[in-house]
Amino acid sequence: MSDLMTGARYLGRGQKWVLRNGRWFGFGLLPALITLVLYTAALVALGFWADDLAAWATPFADDWSSPWGGLLRGTFTVLLFAGGLLMAVLTFTAVTLLVGDPFYESLSEKVEESEGGCPEGPDVSLLRGLWISLCDSLYVLVRALAFGVVLFLLGFVPVAGQTVVPVAGLAVSGFFLALELTSVAMQRRGIPVRERLRMLRGRKALAVGFGAPLALCFLVPLAAVLLMPGAVAGAALLVRDLTGAPADGEPAAREPQGQRGPQGPYGPQGMWAKPGHRAGPEGPTGPA
Repeated sequence: MSDLMTGARYLGRGQKWVLRNGRWFGFGLLPALITLVLYTAALVALGFWADDLAAWATPFADDWSSPWGGLLRGTFTVLLFAGGLLMAVLTFTAVTLLVGDPFYESLSEKVEESEGGCPEGPDVSLLRGLWISLCDSLYVLVRALAFGVVLFLLGFVPVAGQTVVPVAGLAVSGFFLALELTSVAMQRRGIPVRERLRMLRGRKALAVGFGAPLALCFLVPLAAVLLMPGAVAGAALLVRDLTGAPADGEPAAREPQGQRGPQGPYGPQGMWAKPGHRAGPEGPTGPA
C-alpha cells in the first residue's frame, strides 16, 4: 500500500515540477497535442462505425427475438468503444513519446539535473534513438494488447465484467503507462526494455500507483495533453528511486561483477552495468 501512495506522490511531484518551470511545461505540450488530434479523429471514426461493426461481428443475432439481439449488439458496441478507449490509453503515451522524443529527453534530463545529477546517456544518433524507442514501444504494446484482448473478452462475463474487469483494466493500463513513461530515463541509463519490465514487476504497486491515476485522467478530454509534461517529469523521479540514484549528485555505489546490491546492478550515475564489466570513473569500461 505504501508503494501505491509513493507512486502517486511521484506523479504529483512531476506535475509540481513542470508548473514551477513553466517554460518546460509549454515545451512538453506540443507532442501530446499532435497525438491527441490523431487519436480523437480515430475514436470519432470508431464511434461512428461501432454499430455497423457490431452488426457485422454478430450475424448470428439477426434472427434473435427482441430484445436479445439488440441487447447483445448494444453490449458489443459499448465494449468495442471501451476497448478502443483502453487501447488509446495504452498506446497514447508510446506514440506521444515517439513524436516528442527530443522534447521529453531534454525535459527528463533537466528534472534529473535539478535533483542532483543526471547520467550522460549512450552516444547514439537521433535516428538510432528513435528506432530503439520504436522497437521498445512495440515490445510493450504487444504485451499490453494481449492483456487488453483478455480483458475485453472477460467484459462479457456477467457481474465481473462490469465490476472487477474495469478495475483490473485500470491497473493494467497504469502499469504499462508507467513502463512507457519511465523508458525515457531508463534508456538514458542503457537499461534494456526487458530489464525495465522486470524492475517494474518487482515494484508493481509503485508502477500502478504512478500510472493508474494518470490512466484515469487520460480519459478526460485534453487531460492527456496537459498532464504529459508532468508525467515525464514524475517518471524521471520514479526511475531515480528504482535505480537508487543519489539525491546529491554523487555516483551511486554498486557491487562488483554487476551483481545486485542495495542500489541494484548500476554503475556510476545509475548506468546499467552488464555482468563481467567493471565501472571506472566514466562508467562501464570493459571486462573485469
